[in-house]
Amino acid sequence: MTSMTSTLWTASHQFSGRTARAVAALGGIPIQQPADYEHFVDNKKPEFLSKFPHGKVPAFEQPDGFKLFEGTAIIRYVAGLNPNVGLLGKNPREAALIDQWMHLSELEVDANTHLSFLLLNGSITPYNKSIHNTFIERQRRALRTLNDHLSTRTFFVGERITLADIYIASQICRAATITFDAAARTEFYHLIRHLETIINQPQLKDVFQSIKFVEEALQYVPPPKEKELNPVPPKAEKKRKDKEAEKEEKFDVSPEPKAKNALDDLPKSPFNLEDWKRQYSNRDTRGPGGSLEWFYNNFDPQGFSLWRVDFKYNEELTQIFMSSNQIGGFFNRLEASRKYLFGSVGVLGVTNNCAVTGALILRGLDVRSVVEVAPDWESYSYKKLDISNEEDRAFFEAALAWDLEIDGKKWADGKNFK
Repeated sequence: MTSMTSTLWTASHQFSGRTARAVAALGGIPIQQPADYEHFVDNKKPEFLSKFPHGKVPAFEQPDGFKLFEGTAIIRYVAGLNPNVGLLGKNPREAALIDQWMHLSELEVDANTHLSFLLLNGSITPYNKSIHNTFIERQRRALRTLNDHLSTRTFFVGERITLADIYIASQICRAATITFDAAARTEFYHLIRHLETIINQPQLKDVFQSIKFVEEALQYVPPPKEKELNPVPPKAEKKRKDKEAEKEEKFDVSPEPKAKNALDDLPKSPFNLEDWKRQYSNRDTRGPGGSLEWFYNNFDPQGFSLWRVDFKYNEELTQIFMSSNQIGGFFNRLEASRKYLFGSVGVLGVTNNCAVTGALILRGLDVRSVVEVAPDWESYSYKKLDISNEEDRAFFEAALAWDLEIDGKKWADGKNFK
């Protein structure tokens, strides 16, 4: 057992970080969390990236310089620092059983919790009830297996707490904030009994104290429909009218004025966004006579602006096609700003190590006035690009040409908003 105090970087909402803290507490392993750590800020700084090049949390470092990232690797390592506690099992068979139950929970319970959450907020694809039901059914099948196993025992492996118990309890806590509602807790009562046994261990109460349980599983809420600008009035009962009265009524009926967007009040610009979209679609992007050449000859920096857009939660991305679908969902929710916006956004990297980024051309100089029509616009960060700056210009051109590469991550897939 080590007496050195290690450092764990994690975010308050991160269940893998909470699991690592629980394992350390139960094993008597001293760890500290940087009090001033700011997620999505500090983990992008050079000093953090020099230690953890992927920039993900949780991240772990011991005083002698040994470093780890990825939650499961950290959890397993910390669990082995005090072998007397037995969190990894007493023999190879117990160790294998611990892995068995951890992986079942991770792949069938926690993965479907996460996928359900992403589907509900439109991050992977426009909402689809059939897909949502599939996620829930797969999760419930695994919950039933876990619950049945616990019907005749207190812990998952052996007669004492192991890493499997802490790992699964933490993932059930996460599910209980999204899918594992009151009805499920009644059905899978052995899991709830197990959960309460684990989180009420004296060493773990402080770690799990802030868990909140939903009464009903989160459900999809469609965006409110825009109020019809020119509603068709109900047909009035026909009455006999003389011709003069009918004529007078016809002249009195006038359509309601359409709601006006503030962007329409901007001074007229010589740059025509629709012309640009046609040029981009019909020409090669780079090279003589390409769409970029046309763009630079016609762009109006007083009437339009260029922006870099980055997804804030790249560490949550997994499959390339799912990340690409997320871009498509974001673009769908930007539909109301189609006449003011062009976008070229892509997925860079490979499965389980990718990022979403790209470039926007938009009317006016304020990005918010164009993108806030999308409910999830704040899930992205925006940086204004200056094409007189060589680095900004290179990023902009590469995003439009779909050959952008950042930190070794190459363009894998992309979508245009036009």
